Amino acid sequence: MAPRWLVYALVLLAALALVPFALIARSRATTSGRPRIHPILDMAKQPKLKTQTANPLFADGRSMRPPVPGTVARGDLEGSAAYRTGRTDDGWVTAFPVPVTEQLMRRGQERYEIFCSPCHGLAGYGDGVVAKRADALQEGTWTPPSSYHTDLVRSRPAGQLFNTTTNGIRNMAAYGAQIPVADRWAIVAYVRALQRSQAASVADVPPELRRQLR
Repeated sequence: MAPRWLVYALVLLAALALVPFALIARSRATTSGRPRIHPILDMAKQPKLKTQTANPLFADGRSMRPPVPGTVARGDLEGSAAYRTGRTDDGWVTAFPVPVTEQLMRRGQERYEIFCSPCHGLAGYGDGVVAKRADALQEGTWTPPSSYHTDLVRSRPAGQLFNTTTNGIRNMAAYGAQIPVADRWAIVAYVRALQRSQAASVADVPPELRRQLR
């Protein structure tokens, strides 16, 4: 028969062996205002400088560095200046700087329904779900989105519509950082199609199809 002290020691060791598991279970089930012990940092907590913080390494003390003069981001100079900005030396671009194809129109419809229709509506009358919700709230801070079917908007050149999509207007946010240049032109092409669809006349219908109109 084992000595009593040995039995007590084995029981104590068994109990102590359960302590780490109990602490792990407790740490997983509770929250704490203090950071947990993390002996191996890996990449979970690495030394870095966050935005709007100071950095004594540079003379201006800023961690956010300005662009290097004379350099441009990769892809920023794709195409001509008119293609990238919607402007020329003479003013707004009036003709599309890209071929208007069925593929471009379908891409424009897809991007329009994602980025534009929540405010402007699927048909472009400014009656999207976001606009309807804002009108229902009546908070007094909402600027209604423009309808594409007013004489003013219809008269705007394609380059001006492209610029609005890129840089925003009034309370409308700029989408230049979210939508690539090619997709912005696709959206403008689709907006032109919406405008044409809502202002079409019988003369726009091919003669062989006019008999089908009611």
